[in-house]
Amino acid sequence: MTTAAHAVPTFSKNFEGFLDFLREEGAGASTLSPNRFSEVLSIDLQTLAAQAHVHRNTLSRAPASESVQRFLREALRVLRAATDLSGDVDRAIFWYRNEPLPTFGYKTAEHLVTDGRTEDLLRYIESLEAGAAG
Repeated sequence: MTTAAHAVPTFSKNFEGFLDFLREEGAGASTLSPNRFSEVLSIDLQTLAAQAHVHRNTLSRAPASESVQRFLREALRVLRAATDLSGDVDRAIFWYRNEPLPTFGYKTAEHLVTDGRTEDLLRYIESLEAGAAG
């Protein structure tokens, strides 16, 4: 028996739609869904758990845990900044996962967030924005 694959929407210029999609249904208004985040970023839950530095079962058993939510929120801060710079959520997601950044030893934004370097990354994005604007 086969089931239809769940289609992950594209968001283009709609960051608010992206946030709405990431809401964990039935878990409170402020809880982000690790499952939906992993779908959008095309990563498996085991990879997401490793990035968040939690056991893989934590994502399914305690998705609202502070450690999981903190990681998702940090990733969203970077994705929002990248969206503000590029004007496109899907482009920002692609950049977050794939763009090797020379300033950071060719690590991706995804690796930097995993390494706890969100603030450094946000300063970098702000400098790009200032360069584009100034």
